[in-house]
Amino acid sequence: MRQEGHPGREAVQGLAVLGATGSIGISTLKVAELHPGRFRVVALSAYERAEELRALCQTWRPALAAIHAPETAHWLAQSLADTGTEVLAGPTALERIVCDPRVTTVVCGIVGAAGLKSAWAAVAAGKRVLFANKEPLVMSGHLLMALARQSGAQLLPLDSEHNAVFQCLPQPRAGLAGAGVRRIVLTCSGGPFRNTPASEFATITPEQACAHPRWSMGRKISVDSATLMNKGLELIEACRLFEAAPAQIDVVIHPQSIIHSLVEYVDGSTLAQLGNPDMRTPIAHALAFPDRIEAGVTRLDLAAVGRLDFEVPDEDRFPCLRLARAAAVAGASAPTVLNAANEIAVEAFLARELPFAAIPQVIESVLEARPVVPAESIEAILEEDRMARECAHRVIGGHRAKGVVAC
Repeated sequence: MRQEGHPGREAVQGLAVLGATGSIGISTLKVAELHPGRFRVVALSAYERAEELRALCQTWRPALAAIHAPETAHWLAQSLADTGTEVLAGPTALERIVCDPRVTTVVCGIVGAAGLKSAWAAVAAGKRVLFANKEPLVMSGHLLMALARQSGAQLLPLDSEHNAVFQCLPQPRAGLAGAGVRRIVLTCSGGPFRNTPASEFATITPEQACAHPRWSMGRKISVDSATLMNKGLELIEACRLFEAAPAQIDVVIHPQSIIHSLVEYVDGSTLAQLGNPDMRTPIAHALAFPDRIEAGVTRLDLAAVGRLDFEVPDEDRFPCLRLARAAAVAGASAPTVLNAANEIAVEAFLARELPFAAIPQVIESVLEARPVVPAESIEAILEEDRMARECAHRVIGGHRAKGVVAC
């Protein structure tokens, strides 16, 4: 992971917040609000929450705003006529934003593979790129890391787990072996069904799956947390970011979500990063790195927490974690296929077209159906993503028609 080239401590960072109306975007703006002399909001984007984006633009008055649909963009532009904000739309809007010379720091908060192209453009432009959406790194992390080395981009993780690992590693460093690291341990809350018998999974509703016990997140990420796929994707992301082998990364369930991850060293030391479960902490760390700034987070009171519990994930009840590790080991196109199949399966579950218990079945069927092929270009990755999604739709169609999952 690149660490050099951070903005000078006196420089004002020009922020582009992609996915500004989501939980990451809102938390980022809350941190920026505490430091008006340090951050200037240059651009904000949303997919379809036009009213929320309009309100944010009226508050922050960014130079640029982007929304997916052109007709919505026309309405938004009229609504913001007195702010001076230029409104963009269409497939290249986000790429235009991240390449704008006024933007120095890009916060990637778009959920899913939809954030890949804009993340790629930001890295190619040599920006300071803060990743909250793990999918670009899951799908094309090896290419993104190589591109960052070429462009001079600085990549920093916003996921609480990866940011914790980053904080526990020596800076600067030359690979895990050079730092004396034995393994990385990602912590996991266990989600809302940590103690739910597998026999009850068939009747789980979207509302139950989205009721996360610790974190406030979007619906897709909440479902991923409930299946433990979110942790599986984080395992792949950690391999990319920290140049680690899958065997060097373990997952442990920690229901209190106070320890966000750990790094074990060969001398027997284990370093952990602790904090209340609030995304403003990793966001503030990445925004200001290498400085530390106020995040507006309540201080951690360990006496009030009282206890810290840990347990091994049950991969029989939560096979998504096993599938993700297998995809990490296979490499090449396998992580892209895993991610695509998961996105389609979760989408079907949220639409009440697929049972919760069938999500990992769909993913496994697609992984078995798609051969592992080289992922040597962004075009090849996007094509594999497209074919895996088509396969997932066929699998789900077969499940609905016959009550079975088969490709």
